[in-house]
Amino acid sequence: MHAFSKEISDCIDASLHCQKVCLGLAMTHCLEMGGEHVAPQHFRLMIDCAAICATTADFMLHKSQFHHELCRLCATVCRACAEDCARLDGMEDCVEACNACAEACTKAAH
Repeated sequence: MHAFSKEISDCIDASLHCQKVCLGLAMTHCLEMGGEHVAPQHFRLMIDCAAICATTADFMLHKSQFHHELCRLCATVCRACAEDCARLDGMEDCVEACNACAEACTKAAH
């Protein structure tokens, strides 16, 4: 098995964790809280974030030639999700996971 660089390995881990946190909170906390937590734009952003994180991890795991571009997009989406979640109650885990993923993806994109 070919080893991944530390940057890529960290980004894979951060992306998979962020996907789990965003999807998990969207489908539990947000749906249960209602109101602003399920506003279409917020809820779509959380689902987008989970999807781009899963796709980014997949592209890195199979050593896609396009992973650098995907890492940049993932960092952008994660930052937007962190910012949006920061304004809502009970979303600290999402903010933390998204910020960590954005940082890891930025490093892996270079």
